[in-house]
Amino acid sequence: MHKLSLASLLLVMNGAGAATQTVDCGRLLDVKAGVWREKVTVAIENGAVKSLAPTQGKGDVDLSAYSCLPGLIDMHVHMSGESRKQIEELRSQLSGDVADQALRSVPFAERTLKAGFTTVRDMGASDGLNIALKRAIDAGHVPGPRMFTSGQAIATTGGHADPTNGLSRELRRLKGVPGPEQGVVNSPQEAREAVRARYKEGADLIKITATGGVLSQAASGQNSQFSDEELRSIVATAKDYGYRVAAHAHGTEGMKRALRAGVDSIEHGTFMDDEAIALFKKTGAWYVPTLSAGKYVTEKAKEADYYSPLVRPKAAAIGTHMLETFAKAYKAGVKIAFGTDAAVFPHGLNGKEFAYMVEAGMPPLEATRSATLSAAELLNQSNRLGSLEPGFAADIVAVSGDPLRDISVLQQVRFVMKDGVVYKRPATLD
Repeated sequence: MHKLSLASLLLVMNGAGAATQTVDCGRLLDVKAGVWREKVTVAIENGAVKSLAPTQGKGDVDLSAYSCLPGLIDMHVHMSGESRKQIEELRSQLSGDVADQALRSVPFAERTLKAGFTTVRDMGASDGLNIALKRAIDAGHVPGPRMFTSGQAIATTGGHADPTNGLSRELRRLKGVPGPEQGVVNSPQEAREAVRARYKEGADLIKITATGGVLSQAASGQNSQFSDEELRSIVATAKDYGYRVAAHAHGTEGMKRALRAGVDSIEHGTFMDDEAIALFKKTGAWYVPTLSAGKYVTEKAKEADYYSPLVRPKAAAIGTHMLETFAKAYKAGVKIAFGTDAAVFPHGLNGKEFAYMVEAGMPPLEATRSATLSAAELLNQSNRLGSLEPGFAADIVAVSGDPLRDISVLQQVRFVMKDGVVYKRPATLD
């Protein structure tokens, strides 16, 4: 469990009641205007921003030596797992229980929050793990970011999210044939059933695997895995339930099918071509690039024993294209929301994504907006997340230096507040 100083505990108690607490920022980024506001005091009441005003006295929290920003948002994480060598993963699958995996996810959540990410979109976990973690965080049982979850991702038989991929016949027999309840479909009717199962499960959005993927035990990382009719059935049913739909897609054809069907975002988008870019712009869909995952799998593919022989060539082929695709999509005006695919690489290193985005040509301000304003818009939370203004959640992060001049400072977040509660503070403030 995280530890708070006495001063932090007082802030927690203030945030839970009607009392107002104040945070003095040396400067605060107005992400909408794209400018720094010097010496700003943020007044907080009941976990929300009450007002912003020029600093006059001494506030409850002195961040006068720091630059303050809205809490950051990562639109693609998997909080219930983390990358490890194939032999370790196999051992866990054979001897670990769901409870082991659930407990293992707790420090991942805290690490993510302390990296400055106060909100995440969890993009798929079996056995209700991401939904259970979300509930535990909301109840205050464990520290972690605010979570929006897809529950179990939806795939086709043998698709990227089929939980029986790579298992022996005997293990497949023991597990049984997965169906819509487990997120595996083979017809438009089963596609509707799978969306409704996610509603029953308590998911916040729908995630589908429109193409093959890198880390699944299947031969292709790019092939299309849904028919047009199945995709249309998923999107139409999701809209009935008020869900947005995110589509994992590396391959070009599957990406285009998903865009034509009306998905709200494409995750990864590795082999995006000009026709796909035109579809992004026509439909208004978002692109969530996950460059950090691409960098990580490219490096790990060079190690003979890290990934299985089936995964290694996919990792080497797909990871190398992501930066080039991002540069092309940004230049073409595709809408981009920040997402990393944390779990493919260690949780808590999410901030590295900013540097990769800037390396590929996105200005630091736009990279910052992708993890604040743009992410909030894709979440349909623009009225309470992604900015610091009256009525918004009191999610504040602080860094030393100016991320608009040196984006790498977002990898060293010094202060984290979520909903008016302090989870990380510089030692000099204790």
